[in-house]
Amino acid sequence: MRLDKFLSNQTGLSRKEVKELLRRGGVTVNGKGEKSADRQIDPEKDTVLSGGKQVLYKPYIYIMMNKPVGVVSASRDPKEKTVLDLLAPEDRHRELFPAGRLDKDTTGFVLLTDDGDFAHRILAPGKHVPKTYLVGLAEPVTQACVDAFSAGMTLANGEVCRPAELTLPDPENRQVTQVVLREGMYHQIKRMFGACGNRVISLKRTKIGNLPLDQNLEEGAYREILHKELEQIL
Repeated sequence: MRLDKFLSNQTGLSRKEVKELLRRGGVTVNGKGEKSADRQIDPEKDTVLSGGKQVLYKPYIYIMMNKPVGVVSASRDPKEKTVLDLLAPEDRHRELFPAGRLDKDTTGFVLLTDDGDFAHRILAPGKHVPKTYLVGLAEPVTQACVDAFSAGMTLANGEVCRPAELTLPDPENRQVTQVVLREGMYHQIKRMFGACGNRVISLKRTKIGNLPLDQNLEEGAYREILHKELEQIL
């Protein structure tokens, strides 16, 4: 990998800023000063220091974000604010994208990454990675609706929904439910409750696989997902 590309990817500096850093003699490779931007390095073997600090190599990055209402799950949009727009400038240097989508009015766990293979494994229909949602309803949920979710249902347009888990976090409040899906049809939860004669008024994704949304993350905030946490997703 070219040295300037490595530094740009790992530090968030632009290529122009990296070249200036190299020109000033601020970079060493394996203990020797290096000024050539096109110097080829092995990121996993060579030791690169910038300003005296080692630049650690992360081939991919994984971010957990608590998406707020009004933000779209896209890499770019000409009219709407996207989840990538919520990132600090120093965190936008990767070719990040959301692994899966949440509706504009849905909040909660969005995973951002630049690892296409990992995203494919999360989203592939054959994997059936579960996603958990907290759902606020206009009317109390009925037992018939719980049973319909459990059995799977056919929507008005003929689409068939796989069985889903519908539970009550608080049995005393039947207008707040938890739903676990293993597929991702367009507006699926809203349409399923609509088929039961109910209406969704709030929707929040709280978990992907077995990895829960960090409760310390305020809406719009994010943090890097630890390597050991990735194992909880797949």
